[in-house]
Amino acid sequence: MRTLPSAILVAIFAFSQLACLGQGPSDVAHARSSRPLLINGAGASFPFPLYSKWFSEYRQVDPSVRINYQSIGSGGGIRQFLAGTTDFGATDAPMTDEEMQQASGSVLHVPTALGAVVLTYNLPDLAAAEEGAEPGALRLTGPLIAQIFMGEVQSWNDSRLAELNPHLRLPDRPIITVHRSDGSGTTAVFTDYLAQVSSEWRERVGFGKAVRFPRGLGGKGNEGVTGLVRQSPGSIGYVEFNYALMNRMAVAGVMTNEDTTVHPSVESITRAADSFVSQIPADFRMSIVNPRDPEAYPIAAFTYFILNGSMEQEKGSKLMAFVDWAMGPGQESASQLGYAPLPPTLVERVLSSARSIELL
Repeated sequence: MRTLPSAILVAIFAFSQLACLGQGPSDVAHARSSRPLLINGAGASFPFPLYSKWFSEYRQVDPSVRINYQSIGSGGGIRQFLAGTTDFGATDAPMTDEEMQQASGSVLHVPTALGAVVLTYNLPDLAAAEEGAEPGALRLTGPLIAQIFMGEVQSWNDSRLAELNPHLRLPDRPIITVHRSDGSGTTAVFTDYLAQVSSEWRERVGFGKAVRFPRGLGGKGNEGVTGLVRQSPGSIGYVEFNYALMNRMAVAGVMTNEDTTVHPSVESITRAADSFVSQIPADFRMSIVNPRDPEAYPIAAFTYFILNGSMEQEKGSKLMAFVDWAMGPGQESASQLGYAPLPPTLVERVLSSARSIELL
């Protein structure tokens, strides 16, 4: 009896196994082709809670695509985007002209929502000035925030803090500042604001996604800063508003003039964008900190997708479809997480920009 070659026997066995399962070669090919298209992105931790919700919800809208997003900070997101290791990037601080020149082709900034950088603090022994009253929120001014993070105000009962907060009995406790240790759009927004309200900060520290803080602890991502503040009594740090909301942390109000203290909210963040909407350039790269409107929260920002101006047909069309959805139903869900939707007058401009991607 003639023995068949081993390779043929292996092939017959594999085919018989497929047949037993009711699957022929065409069924296997179909199964492979029906797998969701994977689109990879990385970048800002600022919008991570929102993007997690969006990408999960969008799988119900279009099961043929899965968007995977890594929260690694704006700086890391820009680096990976420029290196071509992701399909899109995400940042809270627009790419600089120098970074744009490193791209292999044209780059689009697509605003997705509005958020706020807030000052969150951990003061377990904070008390109201009046016996029996509930302690209200801490009040700060921009210049005083700069002095705290430069180390010029080092105690919670410093007279400069006490003068702004007569409703509070501030503890005799050292101030521990917490900042981002990674390249961060949140840091860029925060330091941009401080540079605008404090000439000393602008000259000594400057602004950008990564600066040398004069003192304090460093945490990676908004998650890291939030964790350090939570576990460090006497600390104060800056995080995206949603992280403070999720963790039920105290948030300071920011005084925009002698009579007005503004607390972060969807409404006050929206007012910040409305103050600048007529000045927003065609490429959307713009800071909206320190608006003239005294009722607007002064440390607000757009957060952006970074997209290539030309993309492979399948992924490009799927990303454009997602942006269409994000500008509609996605905007409606943003406020549930402490983000503000884009001004309606801006949405059509954003859609027009995203739809201009050249599909190859």
